[in-house]
Amino acid sequence: MPRYATAVRDTRGEPRDEVMHRTHALDGDDRTVRLVLVNMSANGLMARCDGDPVAGERLRIRLPILGYVDTIVRWSLGGRIGCELERTIPLAEYYTMLTVMTRNS
Repeated sequence: MPRYATAVRDTRGEPRDEVMHRTHALDGDDRTVRLVLVNMSANGLMARCDGDPVAGERLRIRLPILGYVDTIVRWSLGGRIGCELERTIPLAEYYTMLTVMTRNS
């Protein structure tokens, strides 16, 4: 099989919900980074951003209902970032937040 036809295996342990939600984050120097959340789970998210955060950087991301949550950038590529939440969002709060995000998108 040609290399370009090889499927990429997703090793995340949980599915992501599509959200397309505009928000912002604060970096370590309290500078604002504009974000569009693309997908999310109770443990992480992917976003498009206007800054250039690097892997290992900490961001405080503003989420509906929850306010700011602490995250760690796990990867950054071409204006997109993947972040792991430092604390899992309890499922009841996660689904309430998700309802607000998808209703207002």
